[in-house]
Amino acid sequence: DFIEHYAQLGPSQPPELAQAADEPRRALKSEFLVRENRKYYMDLKENQRGRFLRVRQTVNRGPGLGSTQGQTIALPAQGLIEFRDALAKLIDDYGVEEEPAELPEGTSLTVDNKRFFFDVGSNKYGVFMRVSEVKPTYRNSITVPYKVWAKFGHTFCKYSDEMKKIQEK
Repeated sequence: DFIEHYAQLGPSQPPELAQAADEPRRALKSEFLVRENRKYYMDLKENQRGRFLRVRQTVNRGPGLGSTQGQTIALPAQGLIEFRDALAKLIDDYGVEEEPAELPEGTSLTVDNKRFFFDVGSNKYGVFMRVSEVKPTYRNSITVPYKVWAKFGHTFCKYSDEMKKIQEK
């Protein structure tokens, strides 16, 4: 744990001594995590301004050059406890539960020689609806994330109303 390690460290080196030592800056503690296509590197470091935790996330986008992209943040060591507590609260309040949520049952309808399926599912990104159009010779589908269902439905209804008006002319 970085917070425990930080608490066990002695006082920081004064800036004059740190600069005079001409030693390369090394991490006081380092760890990394791997989750699917992401890697997280955490380094507790020290420079002339003090100690800090550098967190770097890299995302492997696939084989080839330039396929890894990354982001880095630096947190002052004095704020690690507050940051940890705020992050824990966010995870408690908004994190994904391990148990899958109860989802509505799928349905289908037939129009001419096509069949449309409406299937609700979930994955690591959240809940979604897959709308599939199936004919004897092919199958196409779109996936609509839960967060845009209302907007998607509103847009669909708007076009349905407009088509009714056009057909009534």
